[in-house]
Amino acid sequence: MRVHLIGISGTGMGQLAMLMQQAGHDVGGSDVAFDPPMGPALEAAGIRCFRGYDATHISPSLDRVIVGNAIRRDNPEAAAASELGVSRYSMSAALREQFLIGRKPLVVCGTHGKTTTSAMCAWVLSQAGLDPGYFIGGLPKNFPSGASIGSTKRRLDATLAAARAPFVVEGDEYDAVYWHKEPKFFDYIGIGHDDVVILTSVEHDHVDIYPSAQVYEAQFAALLSRLPPSGLLVCDAHDPRARDIAQQSARAPIVYYAIDGDDAGNVTPTWQGALAPFDRASGTQPFDLYAGGSYCGRFSLTVPGAHNVRNAIAAVAACAEGFGVGVATARAALASFAGVRRRQDLQGMPGGIAVYDDFAHHPTAVDETLRALKSKYPDGQLWAVFEPRSATACRSLHQAKYAAAFNAADRVLLAPLGRTNIAESERLDVERLARDIGNRAEAMPSVEAIAARIKGGARSGDVVALLSNGAFGGLLARLLTSLAPEGSAS
Repeated sequence: MRVHLIGISGTGMGQLAMLMQQAGHDVGGSDVAFDPPMGPALEAAGIRCFRGYDATHISPSLDRVIVGNAIRRDNPEAAAASELGVSRYSMSAALREQFLIGRKPLVVCGTHGKTTTSAMCAWVLSQAGLDPGYFIGGLPKNFPSGASIGSTKRRLDATLAAARAPFVVEGDEYDAVYWHKEPKFFDYIGIGHDDVVILTSVEHDHVDIYPSAQVYEAQFAALLSRLPPSGLLVCDAHDPRARDIAQQSARAPIVYYAIDGDDAGNVTPTWQGALAPFDRASGTQPFDLYAGGSYCGRFSLTVPGAHNVRNAIAAVAACAEGFGVGVATARAALASFAGVRRRQDLQGMPGGIAVYDDFAHHPTAVDETLRALKSKYPDGQLWAVFEPRSATACRSLHQAKYAAAFNAADRVLLAPLGRTNIAESERLDVERLARDIGNRAEAMPSVEAIAARIKGGARSGDVVALLSNGAFGGLLARLLTSLAPEGSAS
């Protein structure tokens, strides 16, 4: 089959292109740029890459045209595909048709923690010998890429029935494509009778397409109502919106998870973790796990923070109850889980200063990331360097929440807004945010000014956390070079 992807160098679209090629299809695609990491990976794989959009890239001989959700109706290639009558698919619809049908999906959804939890699930299932397929919106360090077909062979389960092979999908709530303005994750369930869904959290996000919390939450309610009654929902009990939506909307059995001390409302968590202090000697986050009140043993993660413990408990619960993975197998797998790029991702130690790159941009994610890093490095100063760049971060919706999100940081440097197409009355007020945080914070005029401030103030033993869902103007590379002592490498 000949396939062309419009907007191919985005993370999800690029990974789908790789999967299509692995499946034996003839694959090409176009985009305005082919930047790292996806651009070079596509070219190295031998996938045809066309720079820029041109109607001549579309011909009647194509069997499929897959259109990314950033592509608009007036894109010349999208228009040509429509005029020529070539079969058009969104990314999520193509993933469903080509790789999910006949498999047992484990769909990880929620506002926070999707990528890490998906990567944990894929790693646990892999270490259990189930050879899962997976499609993750990031680059897990335990795998060569964020997507794999995995095994498509059915296996015999404990009842000697034929069980479908697992496929882990990060369930994105963002809309699928311009002609189908519904969440991608709708395409990932209803594959069979026993689909598994993890719901990590629900907190208003993507305000560019979901103008109110009610509209946003309705997408998750609709998802859970589509989960088959014989499926399984694994839900975070400490998140009140996730808990309420699950109770009101799910027809499938619900298994709750939590950390000891959480307010779980009117539900009783089946899976519960008890945090232990961060082990600085081994650089690990230990916790004890209980299932139905029974002790399952001491677990250990190389990724710090209570939020990662929650992610791990969710992964164990889903893999154990949905796929029959033993708890001991899951414990060994999680001990070797290396994390995901751009999630508390240590990039270097120039001059003894730990420089981290992190995707956090929602205030809850910022708060969790900074608290996790402070628990790992309690002695040095923690520099939080934040670029409000996403459609949500650039708006005033979470103005007050951002002020509290930086409590764990000793120094806070705020970059200018990454978007200029937002009405002034709706914009995040960065100057006000700096005032609200207090004398620990500064609103900086540029990336260059941020780099100069860190170079002049950071000392060996400090931690610098770069928080942005974009490239942050090349700040990471600049810091790794400028903070290194002369004549040395970072």
